[in-house]
Amino acid sequence: GRRGLYSGTSGLQIAYLSGTESQDEPAPAYSFSAKDVAELKTSLLSTPNFKGVDILLTSPWPRDVGTFANSAGEIDTKKCGSKLVSDLAASLKPRYHFAALEKAYYERLPYRNHTVLQEAPQHVSRFIALANVGNTSKKKYLYAFSIMPMSLMDPAELVKQPQDVTENPYRKSQKEAQKTKTPLCAEEEPACQFFFDLNKHQGRKRPSDGKERGHSQPKQVRKPPQPTGPCWFCLASPEVEKHLVVSIGTHCYLALAKGGLLPDHVLILPIGHYQSVVDLSAEVVEEVTKYKSALKEFFRSKGKRYVLFERNYRSQHLQLQVIPVPLDHCTSEDIKESFIAQAQEQQIELLEIPEHSDITQV
Repeated sequence: GRRGLYSGTSGLQIAYLSGTESQDEPAPAYSFSAKDVAELKTSLLSTPNFKGVDILLTSPWPRDVGTFANSAGEIDTKKCGSKLVSDLAASLKPRYHFAALEKAYYERLPYRNHTVLQEAPQHVSRFIALANVGNTSKKKYLYAFSIMPMSLMDPAELVKQPQDVTENPYRKSQKEAQKTKTPLCAEEEPACQFFFDLNKHQGRKRPSDGKERGHSQPKQVRKPPQPTGPCWFCLASPEVEKHLVVSIGTHCYLALAKGGLLPDHVLILPIGHYQSVVDLSAEVVEEVTKYKSALKEFFRSKGKRYVLFERNYRSQHLQLQVIPVPLDHCTSEDIKESFIAQAQEQQIELLEIPEHSDITQV
């Protein structure tokens, strides 16, 4: 049939989807449609305690399978393959997913099925594309492997994460599908915030607020701490390169970066000595926000958008680095992918902060 689940006597579960994707309803005999995918998903996801299937067999590759991963060679994973198959793979969480329609061999790095620190760890999935049988270029068309059904495995063993595991390539397209079909205009594109915690192994005790002693103290306004030595970024300091200053507000100022990544790389800095965004008082945050929207407008007029980052590591004074990039070449998603890919290459774990949440809550 077009779709189904084959359960072996050992408990091994193999889900399958036959033929190529069809937009027509009813689909021709050699194709599957969105209805087939929805029915297969529903029948499996409604099973109590469904964790995933052991193997998924499809003919087309899943669209975007190469996102965050090793190269698929000549195959452009953004253009080939089926979005329905991506959606199915994202829902069924197969431990192995085999496909062969592109007649090329490609073994993708394993990918996660959970969001780090937000969901309990789950098993990883491996996508393997095989070439056509007996091809003259001697591309691999057979794959031998040993597998124990997940139903018989020790749960801790099942969720072990290999070192080369990547983010899930289909999460992005799933989110897009949930949103409206209309393309986002540049103005409405979501902002992505990332956070990399260098102190996570040095947990600090929560400050006592005095409540457990039966009384509360009035909250005092914190004064910015004084620098421990000469600071290049305190506006009153003789070390500041005054010729780089562009604009001065009440609580913040704008300056060109000394040795910037680009000629129009700018910094938003507090006039007072604060170490990080999380230390800022409300009125400083408000002025930082004004500078951000003014820069957004300025760069937009030049056909650009900006990427903003804070490096709070062995630095005394907060610097918000503002890097412009061409508007027509980079979407928010492209920029996000670059950050994730680079972080994985450098073995840095980036945590995505949910939209509209505040870094002080993290």
